[in-house]
Amino acid sequence: MSAQDLGCTLLTIARSAIGERLGLAVPEVPHDATLQRRSATFVTLRQASGLRGCIGSLEPLRPLGLDVRENAIAAAFRDPRFAPLAADEFGATALEVSLLSPAEPIEVCGEQDLLGRLRPGIDGLTLEYGGSRATFLPQVWQALPDPRDFLSSLKRKLGLPAGFWDADVAVRCYTVTKWAEPGFGPGAQA
Repeated sequence: MSAQDLGCTLLTIARSAIGERLGLAVPEVPHDATLQRRSATFVTLRQASGLRGCIGSLEPLRPLGLDVRENAIAAAFRDPRFAPLAADEFGATALEVSLLSPAEPIEVCGEQDLLGRLRPGIDGLTLEYGGSRATFLPQVWQALPDPRDFLSSLKRKLGLPAGFWDADVAVRCYTVTKWAEPGFGPGAQA
């Protein structure tokens, strides 16, 4: 399956999963062996007003097709930042599916070291501290292009002060391959 075909298939899986939950007629989802490999994905929903939901997996624990399906349902109906998606919103909602590369731990000597190593627009970043974890997809660089702002916002998402740093902060980087429906554009943070 080509990358373009895979993207179309994953977007169809995501849209069909949400439509099915809304009780709408949905297209048949293609089957392919590629959809059986364990993968980590995020599904993001946007409307004209901005972000409408974003949920994903950081670890490849489920088959690709199932991971996209479950993350689409979670983004539409269980993102705690939003009310569940209503049927009358569905047509005005554009979807994006991000397929994550394996996350690589980064050993850093402090925040300045990390800031110097980040690749804006390329790296997704996960921080772990005190039993909590937060991530920003690489797409968030569109809203936060400065590495310091990107990192400070991610720390706040983790529940830490923007200026916080500790040697026990665990850092992991990843990249994504993403596919978006027409009308999906940059917007709020995921």
